[in-house]
Amino acid sequence: MESALREAEQAKKRKEVPVGAVIVHGGKIIGRGYNQIELLQDPTAHAEMIAITAAAAGLGSRRFDGCTLYVTLEPCAMCAGAIVLARIPRLVFGASDPKAGACGTLFNIVQDARLNHRVELAGGISGDQCGALLSEFFASMRQSGNGGKD
Repeated sequence: MESALREAEQAKKRKEVPVGAVIVHGGKIIGRGYNQIELLQDPTAHAEMIAITAAAAGLGSRRFDGCTLYVTLEPCAMCAGAIVLARIPRLVFGASDPKAGACGTLFNIVQDARLNHRVELAGGISGDQCGALLSEFFASMRQSGNGGKD
């Protein structure tokens, strides 16, 4: 999770919502990403999506057998769907997302028995630290007049 938090800090430096993700296989990081929605003007440029793309290139496969995804914020429905499609076996996230969380908070897409793949799930790992990073970011955005809504 420490590496995912470092990725989130990269997003924060670029005035992106500070979410970071890393994918680990065999004890090595094979994909990493941080939110780049504003930079790329792409609503799909979430940390998880960027990490999944990088890991697929590194693995040379669209299937992620033996991998764990670490992300600082509970994935949204789009990212949860991508996690299922990539067959990522294990997901570890930090802060829960009461507005868009799709891995146990609002929905639980990654463990839905109707889908062809279910993910082992661990939430709340370094949750206070991950949540504090997000809270500080949005407070700073509100103070600077940039809204902080999303």
